[in-house]
Amino acid sequence: MIFAAGMGTRLKPLTDNLPKALVPLAGKPVLEHLINKLKRSGFTQIVINVHHFADMIIDFLARNNNFGVDIYISDERSCLLDTGGGIKHAARFLQGNEPFLAHNVDIVSNADLNDIYEKHCAENSFATLLVSVRNTSRCLLFNADNKLCGWQNKLTNELKPCNSQFTYSECTAYAFGGIHVISPKIFNFLDDYPKIFPIIDFYLSQSQKQDIRAYVPHHLRLADIGKYETLPQIEKEYSDLI
Repeated sequence: MIFAAGMGTRLKPLTDNLPKALVPLAGKPVLEHLINKLKRSGFTQIVINVHHFADMIIDFLARNNNFGVDIYISDERSCLLDTGGGIKHAARFLQGNEPFLAHNVDIVSNADLNDIYEKHCAENSFATLLVSVRNTSRCLLFNADNKLCGWQNKLTNELKPCNSQFTYSECTAYAFGGIHVISPKIFNFLDDYPKIFPIIDFYLSQSQKQDIRAYVPHHLRLADIGKYETLPQIEKEYSDLI
C-alpha cells in the first residue's frame, strides 16, 4: 500500500496545483519512482490511497496503464483518514493470508524491500517497522529484543505509553522510516478504532500485546522529500536511487 493521500503542505507551492504523489523528482513524479521500485522488488498488486487532487493521480495512472501492475484505488476524497484510518479503509484490498508492505509516497531510500518483507515473515511478527538512528525529536523506543516499547518526544520528554512496565532508559531510540510490513491479523483489531487515526498510535496501543519489531538495515540511505526546499539536495545526493 502506498500512502499518497496527504495534503503535502510542506511542499507548497508545488502542491497548490499538484498532489504530493505527482511532485517531480529528477524529471519523474515521486509516485512513479516508488511504483518502479516496488515492481523491481516483485510486488505486482498495489493499493494507493488518494485524497488531495485525487483525480490527477487516477488519470496519471490510467495514462501509464498502471505501469504494468494491478493498482487499486482506496478513495479518501470525502475525508482524509490518516495512516491508520487509511489502512482500515483499504481493508477490502489488503485482507488475505499474506502480509502487506506499506510505504509513504514521499520516502526515497536504498532499503531492500524484499529483505524487510522476508524478515517479517521469518519472525512471524505482527508488524515490522523500518527504523534508523537519525537526528529527530520524536522517536520510537525498542527493547533489547527489538520489540516496540514506546514513543518519546525528546523536546518535551513526553512518553507513550505512560503506564508501561519497562524502563525507558534501557531502550534504544529509533526514527521511523515510513516503511513497514504488516500482518493481515491487524484487521482483527481495527473495528474498535475510530475512522481517523495514525498507525503509530495503533502500534503503541498494541505494543504490550503484539510482537511489533524494528528492522534496522545496515548502511541505510533515506530521505523524506516532504519539504520543498530540500528537493534539489535530494535530487543530487540520491540520484542513484531515483
